[in-house]
Amino acid sequence: MGSRGEALVVALVIGRVLFLAPSALLWESLALVSLGAAGLLLELAAEDGSRKLRIDRLKTRPGSTSGIFLGAVTLPIVMLSRLIQLYWALSEHHSEIPELENLRLQFWAACACSLGVLFFLHIVLWYSSEAVKDHSPVKRMQILTISMSFVVAFGIQCSFSMMRSATLSQSVELVLPMIMVWLLLHALVSGIVLQYILHKFPSCVSIGEALLVVGGLVLYFSDMLAFMLSKVNLYAPLASEFVGGLNKKRDEISTVIQALLGSLLLMSRVYKVILHFWNCCTNLTKFQASRNDEEASGDFERSITFYVALGITATMIVPGWLFYIKDFQSHPLFWVIGFILEKPLERLLLCIYWLAVTCFAILRFYNISKNSMIERILLRKYYHLLAIIMFVPALLFDTEFLKLAFGAALAVFLVLEMIRIWRILPLGSLVNQFMKAFTDHRDSEILIISHFSLLLGCAIPIWMSGYLNDRPLAPFAGILSLGIGDTMRRQ
Repeated sequence: MGSRGEALVVALVIGRVLFLAPSALLWESLALVSLGAAGLLLELAAEDGSRKLRIDRLKTRPGSTSGIFLGAVTLPIVMLSRLIQLYWALSEHHSEIPELENLRLQFWAACACSLGVLFFLHIVLWYSSEAVKDHSPVKRMQILTISMSFVVAFGIQCSFSMMRSATLSQSVELVLPMIMVWLLLHALVSGIVLQYILHKFPSCVSIGEALLVVGGLVLYFSDMLAFMLSKVNLYAPLASEFVGGLNKKRDEISTVIQALLGSLLLMSRVYKVILHFWNCCTNLTKFQASRNDEEASGDFERSITFYVALGITATMIVPGWLFYIKDFQSHPLFWVIGFILEKPLERLLLCIYWLAVTCFAILRFYNISKNSMIERILLRKYYHLLAIIMFVPALLFDTEFLKLAFGAALAVFLVLEMIRIWRILPLGSLVNQFMKAFTDHRDSEILIISHFSLLLGCAIPIWMSGYLNDRPLAPFAGILSLGIGDTMRRQ
């Protein structure tokens, strides 16, 4: 599907969401329209060759469309859809839950992330390109005025939305400025993270994919930060109004997954800092040796450092964070074992089933990739079918256990990708060889994200299906769309 067809589908989805939105979510709906308009205009400008606007300087994945429009509205659409679902469900039950107001703030945070990235792209495309030479100062001022109008409109829409919030009715003058600063930080950090990702991982993702990654990372870590602020009572008005109830409503599974994934992502940054410091020290004290000996010694030292950092993260950082945030009464590993033993027969059988299917699939698909002329893109479709085989039984019989299993699988994927990228002994070369058997010209050797996309696509609808869910098929959305819909689509 071309970029025009993609834009049409996205516009139809936005129209469907807006049609279902109640009047109580008017300002959120207007914000989605404004954000979609900004994303669409920027995408059209970026792909218009006559204006000499190029996105090549951003080192995006070759041969891919920009995907700016789709990437800018995806997370806000998901948040607004969930808001609509909760609103109508609560209207039927005539009750209120803190999750609604939390999700409202997350919607505006997602919009701020997208707006921050769009503003960054606007600066790159218009003021760092050859096109700026063709524009008079008046024309440039008009472009800047249009850009700032979107930012001002976003601020006004967010302000009116927060003022209508029942939670803020008594303290809007105090909390609203804090919310605007909080959202501004989301926008600024999103632009910085986008620049970092495109610089460190060139030719790995399109702009739209990078926008989704940036939005997800910023929202994830900001949620962790807000959770911690509510615990230590910093920014008390903001914490008490929006995050204070989170400690009561957030279940232990979500907390364990967040602690595990967040700690692993932070560990990767700490590991890079340690390696940089280690290289500086060894460069000052290095002695004469053969190059092969130096490389072998360096690989061994890096591997030892990685496993030590991983061990400290698993045995100290994650448990410490959970003890502090959620007041766990036991070690997280013992909690996981106890959780499995709550339904020992079902959950142990699921573990054995997943392990058997995974081992068979890895051996079978790898042999096919090495000895067959089947296109890699078609070969990877087998994994989409594998997702149905593995996840549907658990989704039918034990959704809570599947939520935890998705988090554990994503953590394993993160660790294996770190091992592959940094060539950690003894598994680095083996993992890299296996992953290359399923990559093609659209993948980068620096970072491979196909398996992350598949897993997250299946997991997110299940993670977002809260205790109040009037859509029985909602948790199946990712598995059905990726396992069946995307499998039938050949690129």
